[in-house]
Amino acid sequence: MNETVAAPLRFVATVARGLSDLLAGELRAIGAAEVRERGGGVAFTGTLETGYRACLESRVASRVLLEVHAGPFSDAEGLYTLVRGVDWREHLAPGATLACEFTGQHPAIAHSHFAALRVKDAICDQLRDTTGERPDVDTQQPSVRVHVHAARGQGSVLIDLAGESLSRRGYRVAGGEAPLRETLAAGVLLRAQWPRLAAEGAAFLDPMCGSGTLVIEAALIAARIAPGLLRDRFGFQGWRGHDDALWQRLRDDALARAAEALPCAIHASDRSAAAVATARANARRAGVGRDIHFEVADLAQVQAPAPAGLLAVNPPYGERIGHGEDAGAAHAAIGEALRERFAGWDAAVLTGEPALGQRIGIEANRVHTMFNGAIECRLLRFAAGVRRTRRQASGVVLDDAATLAATEGARMFANRLQKNLSHLGKLARRQGVTCYRLYDADMPEYALAIDRYAGAGPDEGQEWLFVQEYAPPATVDPEAARRRRQEALSVLPEVTGVPLPHIHLRVRRRQKGTQQYERAQRTGAPHVVAEAGLQFLVNFEEYLDTGLFLDHRETRARIRAAADGRRVLNLFCYTGSVTVHAAAGGAARTVSVDLSRTYLDWARRNLELNGFGADRHLLVQADCLRWLDEAAAGGARYDLVFLDPPTFSNSARMTTTLDIQRDHALLVQGAMRLLDSGGLLVFSNNAQKFVLDASLAERFDVRDISAATIPFDFRRNPRIHRCFEIRHRAREGFGS
Repeated sequence: MNETVAAPLRFVATVARGLSDLLAGELRAIGAAEVRERGGGVAFTGTLETGYRACLESRVASRVLLEVHAGPFSDAEGLYTLVRGVDWREHLAPGATLACEFTGQHPAIAHSHFAALRVKDAICDQLRDTTGERPDVDTQQPSVRVHVHAARGQGSVLIDLAGESLSRRGYRVAGGEAPLRETLAAGVLLRAQWPRLAAEGAAFLDPMCGSGTLVIEAALIAARIAPGLLRDRFGFQGWRGHDDALWQRLRDDALARAAEALPCAIHASDRSAAAVATARANARRAGVGRDIHFEVADLAQVQAPAPAGLLAVNPPYGERIGHGEDAGAAHAAIGEALRERFAGWDAAVLTGEPALGQRIGIEANRVHTMFNGAIECRLLRFAAGVRRTRRQASGVVLDDAATLAATEGARMFANRLQKNLSHLGKLARRQGVTCYRLYDADMPEYALAIDRYAGAGPDEGQEWLFVQEYAPPATVDPEAARRRRQEALSVLPEVTGVPLPHIHLRVRRRQKGTQQYERAQRTGAPHVVAEAGLQFLVNFEEYLDTGLFLDHRETRARIRAAADGRRVLNLFCYTGSVTVHAAAGGAARTVSVDLSRTYLDWARRNLELNGFGADRHLLVQADCLRWLDEAAAGGARYDLVFLDPPTFSNSARMTTTLDIQRDHALLVQGAMRLLDSGGLLVFSNNAQKFVLDASLAERFDVRDISAATIPFDFRRNPRIHRCFEIRHRAREGFGS
């Protein structure tokens, strides 16, 4: 195999959850084509050089895998046949050793270890038959590591070019009490814009450096040192298809690109002398020991070494080190330092317990979810210059509200908002609607969605605004976008009468990955709002969504009207608002399925808030795709099914990824297997470019009711969702 083959090679680079978009950007930068983020990694195509450069230059990838074969298989023997279909003489030289792994899900494979043995048998048997020799197995450091991944009945046979995790750079002499994984540290720095800041000459400081991972990765980035240059061995070096001349050229090119001197000053400190000694040793081995200024000092003693820079830190937290009180004190000390001594600095704080982030005492302007091994972490980013001058409430940060509100742009926005409030408010009052969308990027330069909520029950008389900012494209100057956001926020209290502490801001990237359902910070208590005489809990601070999808108001009303006496199934039930409406409509019983225990607890509270108990309303925690098969096998039947999947999901607990455009036909068919002969399936989704699979209309009675289910406050965006009634053939229409 060589890089002159006309057809592009297919690769998969694996990555920790929360970093796939960063990896995709790295791969595009080295010339990868057909880059696609998917569960647990990024698929791409390119030449052998592309694969080598990914191993050498990616700072966040865990492994790089080359696909050598792919195809369907039905059982373990089919897996054996699939793997044996590769000419392994092209990949394993005589005397080479072998290790095999199997991951993914297949209905006929119950144990991954057994599957890995069948993979090994297929390779060894073929080589014995063609060469007379079987390779030995070496699970620790094989010549070639073969990886088979199964999904949806298909198997991909891959060669592991990395050999072992790329996080093992080769510079760690010893870790501290809880060393940060190198790829995660690099992800923190990329998120915090350190490559740009370093090139501009900004200083860097990690005041709790531990074994030095963050500061060493910062120095490697500033020096443009490819992380793979520090490793002694890669998996491809024992592979028969390896092109050593190409590899040596790429190494030489990477060495030539490395800077002779850093463009910035890099500092690190820790109160532990032993930790600093370990960090020094690791830095020397990484080749950046002379570029980092280390000192033994408590954070309370550390002063800003320059007027501006980036402070990045991974403080201790309860699940990782010590006791909760120590971790809380560490976070509080970071907040004090940022306010008192680092006012001109950007900051990035990686915390493994979101509640501890509140001890910092400063509202983060950006929050990202990352994983340090199995620990779900939050990266809190703090922008320079806002900590002393801000007025804030739940993420709303105003530099100078009076000055902003007087600008021409702010006045234009205020006029438009006032017109919307007059028109939409009148319609809302006429229909008895108390929660509605007030503004949705009506002026392109103010790319915000603003929803107005009125309290009910214990929150009667209160109002809130939930403001979502559509993240600007890369072509828009970030400072200009920030200024326009500030102008819009400055006039909201004046126009709507909602006080600033009741205005909540979120940044929304349009339907990318799992972000629709990501948790932000655990800071907010839920509030009670009303819809059609029912009460629902909403939360404006913890999630990107509040718990009540306003664009589904009409759909919920239809479900309620059709539910009387029916057996109702709510798939991907989220917080159970549709279930509550069905119960209020007189459903005989309901079953609500979701993978998230958090959302099921939320649904339970919504049911209880409206007086509906658990006797007739079952909540099931399960992967909906798998549950559909199990329910059909058990003979379950329903009269009314609501199916509202996310656009995309790659939850670690799911058996596979979900892409609604790709997978909706399979989902609908699975749901229809449970639908009684006279029943109704309501299928909805929010994919902006969704196209219904034509095979569904050929098999079932399908009616597009999207236009009829768009509420008055969303008619400016008629593709906010797509909604369909689906029945078995020769049945009457929904609501007829």
